[in-house]
Amino acid sequence: MDEGQYYPRLVGPSPAARGTTVLELRGELDILAVSVLSDQLDDLTGVQGGDLLLDVRAVTFIDCAGLSLLSRARYRTRQRGGRLRLTGVTHGGSVARLLRMTGLTDAFEIVSDEDAAAEPAAGTAASAEATDGAGTAVA
Repeated sequence: MDEGQYYPRLVGPSPAARGTTVLELRGELDILAVSVLSDQLDDLTGVQGGDLLLDVRAVTFIDCAGLSLLSRARYRTRQRGGRLRLTGVTHGGSVARLLRMTGLTDAFEIVSDEDAAAEPAAGTAASAEATDGAGTAVA
């Protein structure tokens, strides 16, 4: 199997219309992910009034450390008057399962894949980066 599937990484950011920043999280969101990705997410969530859309469909595993990473990003964004949304939270996926188990499903704003793709430039920018590797931030 491809090692990149398990190694935590962040693809993006991709600027979309209306000031939304789209990020794709890939791999396992565990204690390693926190050490690798937290500084990058802190930089992105430190912006006043930022609008952040995290695509978690390529997350293969998430534990409490990964949930803490998402929660911190959500908290920092809200503290600065911004908005953090999750997309790619499929019913049978690991992120949805952990959010349900912890009772945090309503704590995050979850948008469907169709709604996320409907935002002008959001779907196309993320897709282009995923295929050609431009702008990929691998820690």
